Amino acid sequence: MALRELASLEKYLGLKKPNKYSTQGDKKVPVLQNNNAPPLVGLVTIACHLVKEAKRPELLGDGAEGRAVVQQWLEYRVTKLDSHIEDTKSILKDLNLYMQDKVYLAGNQLTLADVLMYYGIHSIIDERKASSETGAAERDSGREGSHVERCQRLWRRWKLGPRHQADERHFDSLWTWLSRRRSST
Repeated sequence: MALRELASLEKYLGLKKPNKYSTQGDKKVPVLQNNNAPPLVGLVTIACHLVKEAKRPELLGDGAEGRAVVQQWLEYRVTKLDSHIEDTKSILKDLNLYMQDKVYLAGNQLTLADVLMYYGIHSIIDERKASSETGAAERDSGREGSHVERCQRLWRRWKLGPRHQADERHFDSLWTWLSRRRSST
């Protein structure tokens, strides 16, 4: 999953030269193979590197506080969302509460935190839909459906909130591209 996210991020950032990725370990941690430097390991490390390579520092946050908030959400993505073995309902509830009066996770513009959290939540929705379609979660279909719906409402609000025109174009193209990728797999 992380390798697909990194390839999508490259496309979103407009990077022309695709990078070479591999995974390591049981958790399939992404690794970026650099030609002239040691490999970079981890989703957040590689994603930050790609943002810097694309010369898009605004995606890492504005000012020291903004960068810290972006980093906080990137860590949340890896520690909570990626290992959502714990209660998914509480994760979505926390996100929903946090996003009640916000459009973006960190500040007033789209950041890397928004993009990576989007990918992470989208994978949870896919897993929920798949488990409910196979009948494994039929007995909890009311609850399962509400988790998916809550997550979809969160993303709709995120997507439709007021923001700059350029950010809207980028986010809409990311949303459209990811939706097409999901339906083709």
